[in-house]
Amino acid sequence: MTEKISYTVKTIKALKHLTLLALLSLIPMQGKAVKTENDKTGTFTTGNKTFLLNGKPFLVKAAELHYPRIPRDYWEHRIRMCKALGMNTVCMYVFWNIHEQKEGEFDFSGNNDIAEFCRLCKKNGMYVIVRPGPYVCAEWEMGGLPWWLLKKKDIRLREQDPYFMERVRLFMGEVGRQLSPLTIEKGGPVIMVQVENEYGSYGEDKQYVGEIRDIVRASGFDKVQLFQCDWASNFTKNGLDDLTWTMNFGTGANIDAQFKRLGELRPDAPQMCSEFWSGWFDKWGAKHETRPAKKMVDNMEEMITKGISFSLYMTHGGTSFGHWAGANSPGFAPDVTSYDYDAPINEYGKATPKYYELREMMQRHSKEKLPKVPGLPAKLITVPQFSLDEYVPLSYGITNTLTARTPLTFEEMDMGWGTAMYSTELPELEGESVLTLNEGHDYSQVFINGKLIGSIDRVKKEKSLALPAVKKGSRLTIVVEAMGRINFGRAIKDFKGITNGVTVKTSSDGHELTWDLKNWQMDIIPDDYATALQAFGMKAKTASPIEGASGYYRGWFNLSRTGDTFLNVENLGKGQVYVNGHALGRFWHIGPQQTLYVPGCWLRKGRNEVIVLDVVGPKKNIVWCQDSPELDKLQTEKPRRNDNPADRPNLGAYTPVAASSFTSGNGWQTVRFAKPAEGRHIAIECLTTHDGTGNVQIAELYLLDTAGRRISREPWTVKYADSEDANRNMTGEKAFDLQESTYWSTAKNAKVPHLLVIDLGTRQTVSALEYLPRAETGAPGSVKDYRIFVY
Repeated sequence: MTEKISYTVKTIKALKHLTLLALLSLIPMQGKAVKTENDKTGTFTTGNKTFLLNGKPFLVKAAELHYPRIPRDYWEHRIRMCKALGMNTVCMYVFWNIHEQKEGEFDFSGNNDIAEFCRLCKKNGMYVIVRPGPYVCAEWEMGGLPWWLLKKKDIRLREQDPYFMERVRLFMGEVGRQLSPLTIEKGGPVIMVQVENEYGSYGEDKQYVGEIRDIVRASGFDKVQLFQCDWASNFTKNGLDDLTWTMNFGTGANIDAQFKRLGELRPDAPQMCSEFWSGWFDKWGAKHETRPAKKMVDNMEEMITKGISFSLYMTHGGTSFGHWAGANSPGFAPDVTSYDYDAPINEYGKATPKYYELREMMQRHSKEKLPKVPGLPAKLITVPQFSLDEYVPLSYGITNTLTARTPLTFEEMDMGWGTAMYSTELPELEGESVLTLNEGHDYSQVFINGKLIGSIDRVKKEKSLALPAVKKGSRLTIVVEAMGRINFGRAIKDFKGITNGVTVKTSSDGHELTWDLKNWQMDIIPDDYATALQAFGMKAKTASPIEGASGYYRGWFNLSRTGDTFLNVENLGKGQVYVNGHALGRFWHIGPQQTLYVPGCWLRKGRNEVIVLDVVGPKKNIVWCQDSPELDKLQTEKPRRNDNPADRPNLGAYTPVAASSFTSGNGWQTVRFAKPAEGRHIAIECLTTHDGTGNVQIAELYLLDTAGRRISREPWTVKYADSEDANRNMTGEKAFDLQESTYWSTAKNAKVPHLLVIDLGTRQTVSALEYLPRAETGAPGSVKDYRIFVY
């Protein structure tokens, strides 16, 4: 009797619920449409040498788009642009650190609404590939990992550190709540989900990758196709048997060579290039990167004809607004704000000549006529010059002050991004002395009693600065501005601020003295709009602790109609810009980027506000907006080259540890030394090339220790290179920049022999050298005869 009554009550409740739904269906919805998925479910699996969509062969033609790099108002336009290019899928990272900017506080609203982004893809007939990380790289701040992980100083990132894995599990659960209802078996557009990202370039740890796989599955992605991506040279290190394997490579690559090993291991598996690089990213102080359209199109046509799926990275790059641009390594090479990437769809959504060349090829291989190319969602406008008349000193942005015996990092001060003023009293320094930051991350300005002494730039690998004689009690102030955290390699554990103390070395009465400076005051200045408004709203006007023009500048301009535009920042120094409360991104007078993209959807008719946070100070407080970007205008003091004759070693004083010839063709080659060699420098003398030209090109180099393990390249720098193609950013550092698609190239028409000398940072004992020529067919510029020295 009890069971019957219970059943009846449930039935009545269900009928009431259905009645309520029926009534609600009659009420007109206000605002957004109800978000429901198609009742028609589907399948996406791997078949014999092909992917299968609902049981039929399917070639994935994906376009990589990043939702936080596109204003939400323009999402659908960019998706439609990809559709008109002939793509059938959108590939997207999920950026952990933009969704959980504070530990435990998740945000999937507004420009972070990944579910709505996927729904727009479906609305426009596009499938979706989701890449939730937890690490994504993407030239994004810390590779997508949240900065607050570094508050646990001993954390092991991308390893089975208990705290790291706990936070990954919580984040992935939130992603699952957003996107697992949108997988194809539930009627949604999501056909594949990636596990981790290019882990072979970070380490070898199948157990960790396996745990990430399990977390992804447990987050609601247990039925959708899971895959992992890596490079052809390292994918076997972490390849899991139950996941689909895909390769990453770029324009001009020898495609058969890229899939050769995969074909040997899994001859019946479908092949896919999950990142086919259409261009490259730009770094401050280096020329704008481009890649030829023809090579890109030819490679993609080859993949289509061979039945190889692909994702074009990037199809549209967009903009790393605010403080979200990352930095590359070894060394420290911060990325510019624009993520134009020389992609087919440029930064502001316009189809480029590369787009139309690709579209023509895609149309030839399509049975249906491609959709019409959409026009820009907003007209391009200009704004005449206007001045930033309102000014307050940088110190007006201080939100908190701390004191400590030793200087604290940003993370220890609970600050993710911005600027900090470190100050303490100096001892008496009778003569000239040297101040050393151990280390300053990233751009430091040194003041004594408020007067600027000089700067210490991490980009230039600077650590020290000469100080004048000072009296005891003089006030030392070091203003440190943080740029993006490193996003690739082991150096992603990138603390900001003064990370390991400050010393001053001087001499007195013939003795050398080193002072380890203590008792620091730290004033923190976050780089957000709220802090900028606070600075202008300060009522009590206090004296600035430093001289100069650094600080906040504000101006206004009026519009009769809105549209996309580009704020010219050539007159400014270094910092951030906010327009109507929106963070446009970083600027730095050195270039190559000299404009910041201003989306028209962030502007309004009438009065518009511009606030500039300039930590250096402008040449003039005049700016304007133009109707085209400037992404390739360097204003550096001198080109960064490594050909100082004083740095060239006398090789006649050393005996080579190896002298022979490399074989021709693509792929890694190893030179084993007759016996281990010890030294701080390695010199590679390239005597001849296989193609008979004088142009030498090397993609990557590694050294092995006595146990046959690769030694860390983080401390490596170029000591000397007799020739470099600096006009195309093919300097010596490209031979060890962790990127197999970039390479050191000697200048055009240069004659052999050529010499590259690398400073290893410390003395090392090495037993072998690994060498990788270019990835293109025929390995252009590959070395034939060589001599190797360790000294």
